[in-house]
Amino acid sequence: MYKNHIHGKIGDRPLEEITRADIHEVIKSLPPQSAATTLAVCKTIFREAILHGLIADSPAQGVRSTAIHVVPRKFLTIQELQALDLGKYRTQILFLGFHGLRWGEAVALTESDLIDGKVHVTKSIHGPTKTRAGVRVIPQVSEFAPLSRSPKGIRRVLHSHGVHIHSLRHTYAYLLKSSGVHVTTAQRLMGHSDPGITLGIYTRFRDDEIDLAGEMIRSYTSPLKAS
Repeated sequence: MYKNHIHGKIGDRPLEEITRADIHEVIKSLPPQSAATTLAVCKTIFREAILHGLIADSPAQGVRSTAIHVVPRKFLTIQELQALDLGKYRTQILFLGFHGLRWGEAVALTESDLIDGKVHVTKSIHGPTKTRAGVRVIPQVSEFAPLSRSPKGIRRVLHSHGVHIHSLRHTYAYLLKSSGVHVTTAQRLMGHSDPGITLGIYTRFRDDEIDLAGEMIRSYTSPLKAS
């Protein structure tokens, strides 16, 4: 964020000369998420400058970015994913959908990590897993093929179907939910340190679930109505 959005506008200015208007100028044309992150970087820089006695006040103090509106990301069920033309990346994409690995974890995976029908996740392409909870064992349910370090090919295929690489994590979560896997078990399988994240995904539903719920309710209550 500093390199892309801050340095070119105020990076060569003396800290004490930068004003609140300058900070607004940095973030005003950015998308909400980028603006919020860039503003956070600015606030950190000026906070550290104050701690080191370089300036007395932060021009970023009190500056606010545009509110972020989170739109639920589209995802596909595993059945929908299997029905798609995924080209030469089919094995890799289905493996991601069937196991819910983060991209960095999947790229770091090798045949030696597949033991007795289980996928042992112990590292990522960056070194350690994202969190301590990321170290986990997942039942292997589809064929494995190594992934390239570059996500461009797989990203292009998925974008053509309206989804993203991270959407495959939601595909896996929905697969666990549909299979009746308890949310606390799903938390471990997905490598979430916060159960609230898993629960947030588990509470998502698709329109056909409403129809299914109606069928289940009518089936359950019809004998009661007859009596």
